[in-house]
This record gives sequence, structure tokens and C-alpha cells, in this order.
Amino acid sequence: MPHAPRPRGPKPIRMDPDRILDAAQEVFARDGLRAASLRAIAKQAGCDPALIYYHFDSKEAMFTALLARRFPPILQELEVVAEPGDPRSTALRLWEVVRIYHRHLKADPAIRSLIRGEIVRGAEGLSSLIEVRIRPIVMAIRSILDQGISRGDLRADLHTLLGTFFLARMHLEILDLLPTVLPRLMGLPHDQAVETGLHVWFDLYWRGIARDPLAPLPPLPELAADPIATKETHP
Repeated sequence: MPHAPRPRGPKPIRMDPDRILDAAQEVFARDGLRAASLRAIAKQAGCDPALIYYHFDSKEAMFTALLARRFPPILQELEVVAEPGDPRSTALRLWEVVRIYHRHLKADPAIRSLIRGEIVRGAEGLSSLIEVRIRPIVMAIRSILDQGISRGDLRADLHTLLGTFFLARMHLEILDLLPTVLPRLMGLPHDQAVETGLHVWFDLYWRGIARDPLAPLPPLPELAADPIATKETHP
């Protein structure tokens, strides 16, 4: 009597690649890319480790996909703000940079931790992958600062590359600190505390780079407002 075929177990179930990337992002942020394992990523995603290979052949491939998923939308919005023909004042354009970062990264502490951690660790090959994605963003913000000097809005002696670094880096740090610290210190609801804190920080940053630090800032749109160009024009 012939034997019935032995069951081989359930076939792997295909999974949305974004779910795997979400899991990889959490594990990379927690453990670092070098120490992270495919088994840990699979556990976080709730799938078999073999399933990951349907979509990604290595941890580095997942890291590259995470960068490709996150940075192009940020760059696209920044390049619009950096157009030389943008009529808004330099202060409003830089505030829009803050709002772009806030929209894309405020609810994503894992990607902030991941990028910051891998830059500090300096893993061979990974820093260059990050640089490829970050450099165009840096250049877009720097262009706004360079234009601000040409327009007479900013100090002529401003080091625009360092000005870019402090705008972007400090804002990332603030995104990690404000939601935790300010609601308790100020006794305000979470969103209101973050909005107030970012306005105060931006005012301090602006007065350090402005040609006339005593001139009042124009009204700044709320962080959550739609990214619609203001009608204010540069004088």
C-alpha cells in the first residue's frame, strides 16, 4: 500500500515589504545595524526569517531601502522651498524647512535614532550610504541660507554649511526632547508644548543668523498647517 505523502509544513506566507522594513527599522535603531540579526527582524515582523529573503538579500539591502523610503519625499519638498524664485522671506523659508522635517520625522523616532546611531558608529560603507541621501538635503538648505545672504536677510559672515548643520541637527534633537520634557515643565498639552518650544528655539536660531537680530519675525504658520506658500514676498 503506497504511503501518503508526508506533509512538509505550511508554505511561507508572503508579507508586505513595508512591514519587514518597519520591523528592521525598529531593530536597527535598538541594536545597531551591525549587531542586528535577521532572526530579530523576523520576530519583530512576526514572520519566518526565510520569508525576508523573498524581498531583501541582506541587512544592508534593508538599510538602503529604509533610506530610499524616507529621504526622497523630504528632499522633494525642500527643493521646492530652495527655488531661487521663492518670494517668501528667508525666515519663512527656513521655518518651512523646520515644518518639513517635523511632518516627516516627528512620529518616527526609530529612523532618527537609526541614522544618528550609524553616523556615530561609522560602520564602513554605511556612512557613505547615508551621505548619498543626506548631501542633497544639506545642499538644499544651504542654498536657502546662501540666498538669504544675497538678499540681505542674513549676516554676511554666516558660515552657511554650519548654519545648515545646526538647523537640521538641533531640530532632530529637539524632536526627541520636546515631547518628553516640555509638557511636564510647561504644564501644557503635548502638541501645544511642542509647538511653543519649537517657536522659541527657532526665534533663538534666527536671531543668531539674521542681519538685523532685533527685527521681529514674520507670523509663522503652525507646524501642522498645510504646506501652502504664503503670499508674503521679499521686499
